[in-house]
Amino acid sequence: MAKKKVLFINQEISPYVPDNELSVMGRVLPQTIQERNHEIRTFMPKWGTINERRGQLHEVIRLSGMNLIINDTDHPLIIKVASIQSAKVQVYFIDNDDYFGKRLMEKDEQGEDYPDNGERAIFFARGVLETVKKLRWVPDVIHCQGWMSAVVPLYVKTAYHDEPSFADAKVVTSLFTQKLDKNLGDNFKKCLEFRDATPEILKGYNDNFDFIELGKLAIDYSDGIVQSEQLVNEELLAYSKAKNIPILNYTANVAEACEDFYETLFPAEE
Repeated sequence: MAKKKVLFINQEISPYVPDNELSVMGRVLPQTIQERNHEIRTFMPKWGTINERRGQLHEVIRLSGMNLIINDTDHPLIIKVASIQSAKVQVYFIDNDDYFGKRLMEKDEQGEDYPDNGERAIFFARGVLETVKKLRWVPDVIHCQGWMSAVVPLYVKTAYHDEPSFADAKVVTSLFTQKLDKNLGDNFKKCLEFRDATPEILKGYNDNFDFIELGKLAIDYSDGIVQSEQLVNEELLAYSKAKNIPILNYTANVAEACEDFYETLFPAEE
């Protein structure tokens, strides 16, 4: 495979959060692709559970300072960075006091989904894409892992489609078993609207987005789907197959298989 630039947008990355299928793949996949001589950038939310001192996170002043308007409110974008020494992978963190700060991940102290999880996902997606623009870095592949990154494909193909950083990028979405318990609220569509991500293109989706509807949104605007676990949501897997989107079926060596899968998304050179 020719050398590629791959942007990983992860919901979770071990060791910053506890090990599970999603967080371990969040670390292993970027490490594997980088070790195969591809250039990577890796992002995740700066969840309030992350110990900044232990993780050696520090703010990147030159990338911070932008305000993103979500639900008619300005939210400052803060960018932090750290390195996983054992994997030799640098991680950028998207932070904001309102959406992350001292809060837990998708569930609160009572084990309930945060009611503004949809807004948090929108802020995360736009925060990543704006930061990549500031880095003046042009990815060939954008690989999204976890529901928190599910609005990225929509934005790449609509709101940011004419940005030089993303105009030619192929978007890949990984399917996992992890899911949300509650829907994202009746204002999610309104919050999602941005530039060319218009109300018209959102008409085909339910007004109340749940985990399945969010997954369908990601699939509709992706160029490829990865079945990252043996048992993923059957409805979303069937939806992907019905859309005739290229799918990398589950394999025990899914991280290694992704390299060849990325290549299949690009036209063969004549």
